[in-house]
Amino acid sequence: MILVIAALILWALMWTLNVRLANGDSAGSRTVQLLVPFIFGLTLLVMWELLVRGLRVPTVVLPAPSVIVERMSREGPTLWVDFQQTFLKGALGGYAIGVTAAFLTAILVDRFDFLRRGILPVGSFVAALPIVGTAPILVMWYGFDWHSKAAVVVLMVFFPMLVNIVAGLQDTSQMQRDLMKTYAASYWQGFLKLRLPAAMPFIFNGLKISSTLAMIGAIVAEFFGSPIVGMGFRISTSVGQLSLDMVWAEIVVAALAGSAFYGVVALIERRVTFWHPSQRR
Repeated sequence: MILVIAALILWALMWTLNVRLANGDSAGSRTVQLLVPFIFGLTLLVMWELLVRGLRVPTVVLPAPSVIVERMSREGPTLWVDFQQTFLKGALGGYAIGVTAAFLTAILVDRFDFLRRGILPVGSFVAALPIVGTAPILVMWYGFDWHSKAAVVVLMVFFPMLVNIVAGLQDTSQMQRDLMKTYAASYWQGFLKLRLPAAMPFIFNGLKISSTLAMIGAIVAEFFGSPIVGMGFRISTSVGQLSLDMVWAEIVVAALAGSAFYGVVALIERRVTFWHPSQRR
């Protein structure tokens, strides 16, 4: 009971501190912008630890953060092998193939209007298909190794990327395109010098959305067949063994990998689209 009361007091103190930081004179500074979410996240972890131990929650229901960290340190080699199988092979491989295919298809859709009328509605239909229904089919087609997981990721990222790229290429005004024609610019000159740079915010929006979908798709696909490695495989088997601390360890690794991947894409976006109003400070 003492730990529960301590958790509530901690929450009240940290809430007050965060409110003062967020509304203070230095609220716009970079330090405060980083400090507020850090304090908030750390507070949640400490409260989680105190409440689980104070209420004596069984580990098979919800392990404490300290138990999860201890399991991560103990199972480091296993987590690394699972990370390589799921993220470096399945997620990144499918992401690269899906993004490349979407970009090439978007160029064809941009050049031929009948493709835009035909592919985009089909894409909306395919994007609405449940991944738990398509993943087993792709696993049967491509086998149980990482190739089938990459195929699932391709299916998940292809159409969000395609829609964003096509929308970005059409973002320029008719006056801008007519101006390029008055300069006797060819299609590819207008594409590379006008339309592609203007489409970059849309493209990076699709890349960021796809970066999260890739990790989800690779993990879900491993539930339906995988070698004896992989995050999805480990989560599935650990749940059956009631080893919830291992499940949470895999979840933490997946969350860190997905967040880092998203952050890298966002950092590249800031470098490439520095001229866009959304990136100005």
